[in-house]
Amino acid sequence: MFTGIIEEQGTVTAVTPSGDGVRLTVHAPLAVSDAHHGDSIAVSGVCLTVIDQGEDWFTADVMRQTLDTSAAGAAQPGTRVNIERAMAAHGRLGGHIVQGHVDGVGTVLEIRPGEQWRVIRIGMPAELAPLVVDKGSITIDGVSLTVSDASPADAEQHWLEVSLIPETLEVTTLGVRTVGETVNLETDILARHVQRLLAFAPETNDGESR
Repeated sequence: MFTGIIEEQGTVTAVTPSGDGVRLTVHAPLAVSDAHHGDSIAVSGVCLTVIDQGEDWFTADVMRQTLDTSAAGAAQPGTRVNIERAMAAHGRLGGHIVQGHVDGVGTVLEIRPGEQWRVIRIGMPAELAPLVVDKGSITIDGVSLTVSDASPADAEQHWLEVSLIPETLEVTTLGVRTVGETVNLETDILARHVQRLLAFAPETNDGESR
């Protein structure tokens, strides 16, 4: 379990084919400072398991499903990534509950700079739109953020907006994102549970759920 509070920016140093997936090696000194074999580390929002490590790097396997449903498939040596270690049981929940299970990929549609803030509009798959609400939580490339605006339900193209403070722009990869780039999206787990519960809600005789 994670909180979406990024601890450091890492760098992908190697991407090696492994079966139908890849083996990813990441330079991340802080993350491996207390890591052990089998530990979970979120890499730009994707929960990965440490299978090997050195003084300032770790290696993890990325399976085909993850490559197909996240931006991890575009990683190559030199790619900067957001790193977060799993939350300790005695730690503070500074962001929100993040599983590290990416729901889909979004595309940066627009960036509106300001004197301090920067607003980013991200296009998202239609199936994720019902799970995103204004002032709700969203995880973008592993970063816990608050939705500052969202497209109406009848929009032809669904999108969400987040407003980034200087700290977020400086310490995460979102500060260098450009229009057209893809990002990992994880919706709020509470919204996903509500959606699932409603899918099983009993229907009345008039066809309406109660």
